[in-house]
Amino acid sequence: MITELVQLSFDKIMQTRAYTVIILKTSEKKFAIYVDPAVGKSLHTYLTDQEKPRPLIHDLVSSIFKGFDIRIKQIVINDLQDTVYYARLFLEMQKGDMRHVVEIDGRPSDCITLALMHNAPVYCSKEVLEKTIPVLD
Repeated sequence: MITELVQLSFDKIMQTRAYTVIILKTSEKKFAIYVDPAVGKSLHTYLTDQEKPRPLIHDLVSSIFKGFDIRIKQIVINDLQDTVYYARLFLEMQKGDMRHVVEIDGRPSDCITLALMHNAPVYCSKEVLEKTIPVLD
């Protein structure tokens, strides 16, 4: 079965002490993903170019990708169950004539952070998008 993907763009992030809300959008719809405040703080730090005294986990992962010449091909939010989103991180490594693509399970918040850091596209399956609850402006 071929899954139809819809490209998403990052709209905004809102933080409280209890949770962080990441708003994603298509041309027709916006929806929210609620995440742990620590992950939200990491994303906010990256988006606002704040100085960090030490590298955060996303910086470490990015350095590993760079060291092995791995690029993020895309992120796909592929499932939604009881308000919990699931995502897949697609990594690509080119060695000579061989291209190797690996698909890895990840939290959407971590995948979105890495996608923003690496300017990689974020997609959502059409099926998941239809299940999301729209956020109104």
